[in-house]
Amino acid sequence: MPGPAVLCSMAQSSRYGFRPSLAGIAGIQAGNFLFFVCVALGLGALLAAATATFSVLRVVGAIYLFYLGGRIIFLTLRDAGAKPIQPAAVMPAHRSLFFQGLLVQVTNPKALLFVSALLPQFIKPHRPAAPQLAILVLTTILVDSTVLSSYAFVAQRGLRSFRKSRYSTRLEQALGAVLLLFGLRLLLSRK
Repeated sequence: MPGPAVLCSMAQSSRYGFRPSLAGIAGIQAGNFLFFVCVALGLGALLAAATATFSVLRVVGAIYLFYLGGRIIFLTLRDAGAKPIQPAAVMPAHRSLFFQGLLVQVTNPKALLFVSALLPQFIKPHRPAAPQLAILVLTTILVDSTVLSSYAFVAQRGLRSFRKSRYSTRLEQALGAVLLLFGLRLLLSRK
């Protein structure tokens, strides 16, 4: 099931184009890298045990997803009179898209819990940890980047075919609404 990272990539791609969305995907991967570092240092287990910290991270993540989803919906409503739908007139800096992706990923506590549950199963204690971690990080980032890029590409191509209709606006609004729903789900979730 697509999560906030997939929806962020698709929303960025449909709004700004495929190439700019790669900056957001790079931010998501930077978040994955941070998770691996945290887990490797033992912080994942500490965070999983710290209910208050988990709750704060969950609420911040939900608020940020509300912001992104609301912003997407607002921009599509504001731009509804413009025909045909073009990428936003003011293209955000790649740095901004990168940080959007990074924030989506690091404020998703379930991603950290997933990495902290997954990583220890593949580490052999009698072998050096650094090469094993490097292989796991590189494999995860490569696979996740490929999947997110595929979703972003499909979103951008799909939007191109709908440019002359109101369905493109509906697609962006649907992506924004799904981000809002993910924010609500995250807010209502418990450890």
